[in-house]
Amino acid sequence: MSNITKFLLLGAIAATVSACDTATGRAGGGALAGAALADATDENMVAGAALGALAGAASCGVPGLPACRSGGNYY
Repeated sequence: MSNITKFLLLGAIAATVSACDTATGRAGGGALAGAALADATDENMVAGAALGALAGAASCGVPGLPACRSGGNYY
């Protein structure tokens, strides 16, 4: 798979998981995006997934981003 295909796939994945509104969902999405980006740049996928998961989970407390929901109280 060429690098441009990998980056397009990463964009599609990022668009799909961008609606995650829990810390766990954001961590999972970050791990997926981090692994895909690491693979596309020929880096360690496990390290990319770990860093992506940390960044995704930490994004819940960033001002300007939508707040994460906690628990099962969705409505």
